[in-house]
Amino acid sequence: MADTRPTLLWHRRDLRLSDHPALEAAARRGGPVIPVFIRDRLVGGLGTAPAWRLELGLEHLGQSYAEKGSRLILRAGHALSVLQDLIEETGAGAVHWMRAYDAESVERDREVKSALKDQGVAAESFAGHVMFEPWSVETKTGGFYKVYTPFWRAVRDRDVPEPIATPGRIPAPESWPASDSLRDWALGAGMDRGAAVVRPYVRLGEGAAQSRLGAFTANLIGDYDTTRDLPAEDGTSNLSENLALGEITPAQCWAAGRRAQEDGKAGAGTFLQELVWREFAYHLLWHTPQLDSGNWRREWDAFPWNEDERRSEVIAWKRGRTGMAFVDAAMREMYVTGRMHNRGRMIVASYLCKHLMSHWRIGKAWFEDCLIDWDPASNALGWQWSAGSGPDATPYFRVFNPETQVDRFDKQRRYLRRWIAEGQQDPPAEALSYFDAIPRSWKMAPGDAYPEPIVGAKEGRERALKAYENRDF
Repeated sequence: MADTRPTLLWHRRDLRLSDHPALEAAARRGGPVIPVFIRDRLVGGLGTAPAWRLELGLEHLGQSYAEKGSRLILRAGHALSVLQDLIEETGAGAVHWMRAYDAESVERDREVKSALKDQGVAAESFAGHVMFEPWSVETKTGGFYKVYTPFWRAVRDRDVPEPIATPGRIPAPESWPASDSLRDWALGAGMDRGAAVVRPYVRLGEGAAQSRLGAFTANLIGDYDTTRDLPAEDGTSNLSENLALGEITPAQCWAAGRRAQEDGKAGAGTFLQELVWREFAYHLLWHTPQLDSGNWRREWDAFPWNEDERRSEVIAWKRGRTGMAFVDAAMREMYVTGRMHNRGRMIVASYLCKHLMSHWRIGKAWFEDCLIDWDPASNALGWQWSAGSGPDATPYFRVFNPETQVDRFDKQRRYLRRWIAEGQQDPPAEALSYFDAIPRSWKMAPGDAYPEPIVGAKEGRERALKAYENRDF
């Protein structure tokens, strides 16, 4: 007989109704489904921009449930305690959730699953945040992959489950448990005046994510091989924002990419490889949790990086005032849009870690605070790759030159003009928006003189290489 007791559907980074195995299984149980989001310690630790973007996502998810005759219940507190309270209040016989792979989430989820099962509650987690569970991809010797290319070869021909549809009906309980107010949570309060600047660049919810994916595969994916490296071009999918909060799934993106590949669109294969980079990041984060906090290559532990965020060079980097136009343009793009072009991410990371000889953890933390598409695995891998301290890293002797990178990827300086107002007689709106988004305490204005480089391209490279020569790599 079907268990008609309610099922609690615990949402985390899965703000959607489609391709949602935990929701689909909950609806199949036969009883009411009670969606819930918990503001626990992990949510409370989010940076400013990710917390604001989460608030927007939760509001939209609540509206999606309302359209289905359901509700999203909001509660704050220790996750296990909140779930136990809701079980007592509703008589729920099961709790479902989508898996997470960072160490803190894994520890929390194991505690929840163990305790609930001891109480006789059916606690079940489901796959879907990644396409390939990290423990399911092994080398021939049974270990995990530490280099991307063989990882790609191992998964590229694997079957990815077809995305599942939104349940036609989400059974509601006769009475709903009490819910906190999202407004009272004020998750986005830290954005202050920056919220109004960034908001027009947000594409909110699974409908917008699907539209993004459709437009990309219809119009842009064919030239993706080349345009993805040109920051002035609209050449990428821009789906990182939606993938980060699970408003779209990698399986949905993979299916669309495969169809484009079958249609003969040249850049589709590269798009699929980029999706697998995300998989690789989660693979590594699961197997080596230190990726998020310490040097993956332990030989870098003694390297004399600056770890003082108060140094004037680091402050200039954060504010887009290094005097290196490519670096500054990318940092300002992040403040205005909440995202940064991938080419820019490599340049600003290399400049901080190598030209400024500052620890990658400083940059990682700044991105955690400023990016609406912040992702724990991709952010950690990206910074360690750029610094040279991580798996599959750029060689330590490769130091990106911000000046020659402009000549190669922004020849007409369109990207630079779009984001740097100083020195332009009639700056574009995007460049001016930066000064509306930043804290007033920075005391910056479009009419300021643009700074000279705090560390020149050649000077910084030579200083970095000299430091590397004294290390036994």
